[in-house]
Amino acid sequence: MSPPLLRAENVSFAYDRRGRTILDGVSLAVEPGAILGLLGPNGSGKTTLLRVLAGTIAADRGQVWINDRPVADLSQRDLARRIAVVPQETHSAFDFSAIEIVLMGRYPHLGTFELEGADDLTIARAAMAATGTAALERRRFATLSGGEKQRVVIAGALAQEADVLLLDEPTASLDVGYQLEIASLLTRLNRERGATLIVSTHDLNFAAALCTELVLIRDGRVLAQGAVDRVLTPAAIRALYGVAADVLPHPHDPQGGRLLVVPVARVE
Repeated sequence: MSPPLLRAENVSFAYDRRGRTILDGVSLAVEPGAILGLLGPNGSGKTTLLRVLAGTIAADRGQVWINDRPVADLSQRDLARRIAVVPQETHSAFDFSAIEIVLMGRYPHLGTFELEGADDLTIARAAMAATGTAALERRRFATLSGGEKQRVVIAGALAQEADVLLLDEPTASLDVGYQLEIASLLTRLNRERGATLIVSTHDLNFAAALCTELVLIRDGRVLAQGAVDRVLTPAAIRALYGVAADVLPHPHDPQGGRLLVVPVARVE
């Protein structure tokens, strides 16, 4: 049996040796083609876990592997060829165009002082076409709507041609229309391109609609992990959020596999 594409074993992290533990013995495994949701309340450790998985911060204990190689052993350039990150904030300090933002995803594949070439531009434009942003190529990034910015940043991650995409709260600042748009885009990228995704969110129904597997995190510890229909239960939601909720078959899902979560009352 081949090893998982990305795995973490017993990962712990604290901001300082005397400080609060943010992650406490977290383990997970991500198979190729999966959409893994990191589900938990604000402050549960989801963003910190994404940073540890991406290699931008080092765990105090435990280890992360990508393609069965320790993340800690890889250079930043080599790591960026394997893991792409879509941050929660999509602001740019400079007045870049949308295509310039997407071309930034090609940097890990360029040599020192090397500029993007025709092949890089072709890859960037293909990524924009895949995310429905081709018509935005010449637009200034600052003039785009929240949903357009998010899709352009996801295009940049695709142009990076990494093995795994990590997305931190991709719909947190978007209205419901854009949330549905991003969920549809990520589902399509997974099905058509075989993209492996790890998505941090606290939105129960977004996770239920998008993900194939879930890891439930509270106070830096894993409460449960596995297939969505096995993990997303009223008891698990109560433990995760302190909320009583009904979990029902979605009435508008023709396949019959999607769940609908209806929060009822806070119980903490």
